[in-house]
Amino acid sequence: MAAARAASTKQAEDILILEVGPIIGITDYFVICSGNNERQVATITEEIEKQLRADGSKPYRREGESEARWVLLDYLDVVVHIFHKEEREFYELERLWKDAQVVALEDGVKQEGA
Repeated sequence: MAAARAASTKQAEDILILEVGPIIGITDYFVICSGNNERQVATITEEIEKQLRADGSKPYRREGESEARWVLLDYLDVVVHIFHKEEREFYELERLWKDAQVVALEDGVKQEGA
């Protein structure tokens, strides 16, 4: 939830949390969100890392930061996907993991499609 909240503060769009643990077993949750351009994707990424670092968490692995089209932050139990809007439409992770349970977001965090 902290990653979703942090993304929301930087105007990330279509924030979604999926409980994927019962399906894939290597992580518990995916947090998925979008930015409208590379700069916004980078800003969202920085804010998520900053907020989670303040909570004592550092990503185990990071990928995609140099292109800022699809950034992946792996916190082991939670994997955060920050997409450029075009990449998100192309890869459609929501469709791929459609059997996953959607986690309700806190008030003030923009849910997908909202």
